Amino acid sequence: MPKFSVTAVTKDGEEYRETVEAVSRFEVYRDMRTRGDRVISLVSSASGIFGRAQNYLDRFGTVSVDEKVTFARTMAAMLAAGLSTTRALSVIERQTRNRTFKAVLSDVIGGVKRGSALSVALSAAPRVFPPFLISMVRAGEESGNLSESLKAVADQLAKMHALASRIRGAMIYPAIVVSAMVGIGVLMLMFVVPTLSQTFAEAGATLPIQTRIIISASNFLISNSLFAVLLALLGAIAVGSALRTARGARALAWMVLHTPLIRNIAAEMYAARTARTLSSLLSAGVDMLGALTITRDVVGNPFHRDALASASVAVERGEGLAGALHHYPHLYPPLLIEMTAVGEETGRLSALLAEAAQFYEESVDARTRNLSTVIEPLLMVVIGGFVGFFALSMIAPIYSLSSSF
Repeated sequence: MPKFSVTAVTKDGEEYRETVEAVSRFEVYRDMRTRGDRVISLVSSASGIFGRAQNYLDRFGTVSVDEKVTFARTMAAMLAAGLSTTRALSVIERQTRNRTFKAVLSDVIGGVKRGSALSVALSAAPRVFPPFLISMVRAGEESGNLSESLKAVADQLAKMHALASRIRGAMIYPAIVVSAMVGIGVLMLMFVVPTLSQTFAEAGATLPIQTRIIISASNFLISNSLFAVLLALLGAIAVGSALRTARGARALAWMVLHTPLIRNIAAEMYAARTARTLSSLLSAGVDMLGALTITRDVVGNPFHRDALASASVAVERGEGLAGALHHYPHLYPPLLIEMTAVGEETGRLSALLAEAAQFYEESVDARTRNLSTVIEPLLMVVIGGFVGFFALSMIAPIYSLSSSF
């Protein structure tokens, strides 16, 4: 069915834009008149293969976390200033330069104009708006305090993104060093080793096993360069595909939670994410079972998801959250469990969870800053071992040849 981009004005004089599907332009005009809106412009969406490709890109592109934070903060500010929901959405839709986000907001505006609640309109784009955001908006609509809920959403998304960015930043340095080491190794195998191996062959030297292994790897790379590249690509694709499966995701999560240098950082990061999300949802008025369900989707780690699912069952039976989390000391630190227990006893669970989240976020920040000082000497040892192995493997035969003359 053809799509049309419509710019119209409501009976109250508010201008908005949306994308609609209709059999013809006349049907669009008829629907708008039925609503009582006046059409300003009506443009047919691009057709043909290029138009369909562009529509696909617009619908299935990406929307960054920063854009979502900006959306929530801007909506909160405009709603607090007294603007209507549709007008606030229209302002953001006009200002954004992201074609994907613009197309999504156009659909959201259309949904709100047709009488849907904002949370319902946002839930039609689950790839852009996560369950946490939708639930917070719904809670704000029910409590009549949508602006404050959107501010809490923006703060939550910003803190989660900052936490993940700090951890990714700490991993950039070792990733660059390891990549450079692999690249230099490949270059040496392709350009340095062949010259030395030819010298050994002409001299008839007896080569140790490690030297023969390096020369065999060099010969394979030179004779099958294209196959080696394809093999590496297929291996990367296979690993990526395996990690997308449930079993692969659990294996990766297990490794993260048990790797010596990063397991404490990972445990505290997931504790902070759990505490921050639960605190935001509970403060917005979401019930405990609903908050646990949403947090389970937000937390990201399959083992923590299982723990929160069990906690939901325990809470539904009447058990406290602290008692339910107490069964998972390997996932949730004792401090978080104790603060949860105190919060339940004093009726300040949301506030104490926010304090716990702040504590663990600061701890993760400190650990990630110190991580580079720990990783650097380890990388030097690894690089030294790599260089030493190569040097001994290729220089030892040279010494044996020189001593034989």
